[in-house]
Formats: sequence, C-alpha cells, structure tokens
Amino acid sequence: MGDRLTFLGHSTVLIDSNGVRLLTDPLLGHLAAGALRRHVPPVSPETLVDLSAVFISHGHLDHLDLESLRALPGEPAVIVPAGLGRIAAKAARGAVHEMRAGDRLAVGHLMLEAVHAEHSRRRSLFTSAEEALGILIDGSTRVYFAGDTGLFPEMRQLAGRVDVALLPVSGWGPTLGHGHLDPRRAAEAAVRVCPSIAVPIHWGTLYPLGLRRVASRQFEGPGEAFREAVAERNAGIDVRVLQPGQSMRLNGRAES
Repeated sequence: MGDRLTFLGHSTVLIDSNGVRLLTDPLLGHLAAGALRRHVPPVSPETLVDLSAVFISHGHLDHLDLESLRALPGEPAVIVPAGLGRIAAKAARGAVHEMRAGDRLAVGHLMLEAVHAEHSRRRSLFTSAEEALGILIDGSTRVYFAGDTGLFPEMRQLAGRVDVALLPVSGWGPTLGHGHLDPRRAAEAAVRVCPSIAVPIHWGTLYPLGLRRVASRQFEGPGEAFREAVAERNAGIDVRVLQPGQSMRLNGRAES
C-alpha cells in the first residue's frame, strides 16, 4: 500500500509511514454523549491491525474515548499529555507514555515530538492534563497533527518542518468555543505552518441529534470552506479535503 494517511472522521487519522502505523485520537463508534451522534459509519477495528502507537491530544471525551481504546487490536503504545496516563491505562493494553511540549519519543523509524496546543486541558472536575498537545511526526514525510487548538504564536516555528498538516476546521455543533479553529482561522494556521499539503480534520463526523437536517451547511461545509480560505491567501498550499474513510499517499518530503 505504501506510506499514506487515512481520515477516519473527527480527529481520528491513521498514518502509515516508515513501517509504523500511528493512530490519532481514536473515536471508533457512535458517540452517545448526551445528544451527540456520529453521522458517518463507525470504524472497524479490523482496519487498525498492527498498530504501533496511538496519540491522544487531550482528555475531552471525543478525543480520549476509553471504549475506543479498549476496542483497538493488539497492544499499541498509547501516548498522552502528562497527567492523563492513569486514566489511559484503564483501557490501554500497551505501554502508556506521558509527554510534554518539546518531548521526543522514537516509535520504530519515526521520531515524535510533542507540540503545544492552545486548548482546554481539563477532562472532568477531577481529571486534567498539564496541557493539550499536538504532535510532529518526523519520518520520510513530516506530518503535523494539531489536535484541537486555537491559533498560537509558536505555530510559526513549525514552518519549514512540516510536509503535511492535519488541521481542525470545525467542531461538533453550530458554534465553536475558545481553543478551536473555524475554516478561516485554520487557513491562518496553515499560512503560519506553511506545509506543502493541508488536510482539514475535526469536521463532518459528529453533530447533535436532529440538527444535521436543519444545519447541514455547518456539518458538511467546513472542509471546502477551508480550501477556499487557503486559496484566498495565495500561499501555495495544496488542500486535500478527505471524506471520512478516504486516504491519500505520503510522497516524501518537500524540497527546500
């Protein structure tokens, strides 16, 4: 199959690179937190065989889902922000690693570097991470997974280090709170990071029960809105809008 990434919905992305299979923020089934529902097919665990590692960006229920962790095949390592190791260990079958921004961890032939994310770190009244994180995956293609984040000045320090950026462009409802990117702010993030390719994530998957019918534009439109906002900036960034379940090849590093 070769090196590739597959968008599995919301913030769940399967990255196959340098012989390593890395999964981000697994949310495999139909989330039933209150009235929130998954509006695309669930992810079959069979598509996730031979996972090497799982990266969790923060503790919110739509990113650190213990039922999804328990459903993963094999014994992949689980990487979480510092402070979430104990709760992740309740569901993980592999080793659990806590990271802080700036920490590095080798997984096979990949080097992972934790990156700051501007987002809430609290999971519940009694459980909180030290910070939310993104991850820079350094292999033959350098991939930046932003997790959930707002804009922050240090994003510019990633310029020249990223070939493919996975950027959140929406949420799971008609409004967004602090620490999120809408399509236009995500376009600004893309300009700051300056990847060769940008892929919108965190859209088109979860929505409150009954609202998709009356607010389909907010559910279905953020990916294309992000493409248009990036194009307006004439930054030379190729935007690939993947629907849940779609893949794209990773073709190596961009030339400097």
